[in-house]
Amino acid sequence: MTGRRERDNARRLAREARTIQVMIGMYCRGNHATQEGLCADCEALQDYALGRLERCPYGGTKPTCAKCPIHCYAAEMRARIRTVMRYAGPRMLLSHPLLALGHLVDGMRKVPASPHRQSATSHKTDEEHDLAASN
Repeated sequence: MTGRRERDNARRLAREARTIQVMIGMYCRGNHATQEGLCADCEALQDYALGRLERCPYGGTKPTCAKCPIHCYAAEMRARIRTVMRYAGPRMLLSHPLLALGHLVDGMRKVPASPHRQSATSHKTDEEHDLAASN
């Protein structure tokens, strides 16, 4: 049973990563007129978001970021990803309905009581990491 749960969690994280990539791509094409790939700002946002997803202390059991009690995004990046999601979210229903549906279903999941793979620094924002490094 544990092997199946781990595979399901890995698939869920991969789907969430794909959703992030699609949403940022839609936003970049629609707002920055890129034809292929991402502009530098959107590429940086995508790298940041995927890095945060990879280091999420909840792992495959993570709630959607909007429901998560751990706010690991720096304030500027949180505002940027929120803008992307507001733009791309409604458009996802038409262009990527399965990813959109998966994200909506994930939003209905209960938030786990505590992260199962908590590390001492994994949930800190970049600002907190910088502050700790400068001390």
